[in-house]
Amino acid sequence: MTRSTERERAGSPPDFLPPFDPVVREDGSLHYSGISYALLPGFRPLQLDLWVPAGGDTYPVVVWIHGGAWQFGDRRYLPPTLEIDAVHDALLEAGIAVASIDYRLAGEAVFPAQLHDAKSAVRYLRRHAAQLGLDVERFGVWGESAGGHLAALLALTAGRTTQEGEPVDAEPVDSVRAVVDWYGVSDLTTMSKLQAPPEVSLPPGTGDPVEQLLGGTTPERARAASPITHVSADAPPFLLIHGTDDVPVPPEQSSLLHAALLAAGAQSELVTVEGAGHIFAGAADIPALIARSVAFLAMHLGEGPR
Repeated sequence: MTRSTERERAGSPPDFLPPFDPVVREDGSLHYSGISYALLPGFRPLQLDLWVPAGGDTYPVVVWIHGGAWQFGDRRYLPPTLEIDAVHDALLEAGIAVASIDYRLAGEAVFPAQLHDAKSAVRYLRRHAAQLGLDVERFGVWGESAGGHLAALLALTAGRTTQEGEPVDAEPVDSVRAVVDWYGVSDLTTMSKLQAPPEVSLPPGTGDPVEQLLGGTTPERARAASPITHVSADAPPFLLIHGTDDVPVPPEQSSLLHAALLAAGAQSELVTVEGAGHIFAGAADIPALIARSVAFLAMHLGEGPR
């Protein structure tokens, strides 16, 4: 009996909804749109979209976490510098499933709610892996900007809460085997107020993203929300990609995490993109960055069914 079913029989609302039948696309791949992976009292349902390659038994899966300064963004859209569905299509072509997830934005709840949501999504996918055609042993995560920050935290805090650092008794596990972090924040204690790039006009009244995320900045809150705080030797392999001209999130943020991972004895690769700003604006070859990211994930997760 699932936890959700137990709650329903006790007269309480369910924690999540089970997967439904997918749409079969023209190429034979499966598409689940809007699975409610978490039903939190007082909040909108948190949903995910899942694409699974055609044929086979169980596939590796990568959880995609969108960016947006923790205040904006949508699981259904990639950054405007990328072609529509470029990440999803590249993963499917490599024989890897991909799940794009919601999480509570900073205006809805403060940290660590966003991280707990990402963990819940991973646990949901593992709980229903047999029905969805996913391999429970081959999970990865890939995020951009705020999503890169959350992807790194997800990987580095597997089996633990964040602020207290205590183990959590939750099955299935929330661990991943590989991480791709595109231009994410790694150390909130070293960040000055984040600046929007010149081409982006934020709505009036938009607050500083870090302050909004943390519900006010204190050294303790900033450290707890910083991936660099949670680095250890058992961290999964990381691929960090960052533009050299990134203003909102300086490239030093990825350099700091890369150095910390190597110092701890973990695996890390750092790729700098010359002349690229945030969301790789001005990058000469974004498809090559996607291909490199997919290749990294395929190397550590394997390709195709098993």
